[in-house]
Amino acid sequence: MRPRAFLSRLSRSRVGAAVTEFALAAPLLMMAGLWGVESAHRAVMQMRLSQVAVLIADNASRVGENSLLGESKLYERDINDVLYGAHVQAGRNFDLYTHGRVILSSLEVVPDTEDQQYIHWQRCQGELVHASSYGNAGDGMASGIDGMGPPGEEILAFKGEAVMFVEVVYEYQPLISTAFTHADKLHATAAFNVRDNRDLSQIYQRDPANPDTAADCNVYNGV
Repeated sequence: MRPRAFLSRLSRSRVGAAVTEFALAAPLLMMAGLWGVESAHRAVMQMRLSQVAVLIADNASRVGENSLLGESKLYERDINDVLYGAHVQAGRNFDLYTHGRVILSSLEVVPDTEDQQYIHWQRCQGELVHASSYGNAGDGMASGIDGMGPPGEEILAFKGEAVMFVEVVYEYQPLISTAFTHADKLHATAAFNVRDNRDLSQIYQRDPANPDTAADCNVYNGV
């Protein structure tokens, strides 16, 4: 075939046009698909984190040694059990305390005041280095704080009661790649009023001679 005739025939040919169009569009379609999968995964992880925060706050509001004769007592072992329960509930694949940090706070009213808010105590667990976003133990004792939570949405405690406020921070582990998501850390908070008449004076030890380890907020460890 003469060159001129071949080029003329080639210019009129439509063989492979669909394949060429697909080859050009495939990268965009793949990028959109991967972005959608990663976005869905991030949403699921955020939901799981929120559920963990609610679980911890709810359980912390319930634990304690009940007494029909007086106030219930909260023990260090109770708090440790609550924190470990969150690890079990979240699942091994989640690795909550390897990639995250849980901060449990007791928001109360300063004794001998009507409504002055302060953070009585905090307990923490997790290897992620993250300071509380809403205050540390002892904050508010001198002059009071606005409560705990995002500005304008603070949670308040009532006199003689306590609120278990939980902040959970998790370093997002991408399913595919960080190129398909902007989130490096996920946050969740939850708060529950203590359900019973709790002794708020302190956290007790079941065996003072052999005390349980407190989940110190200056320590960054897993389970």
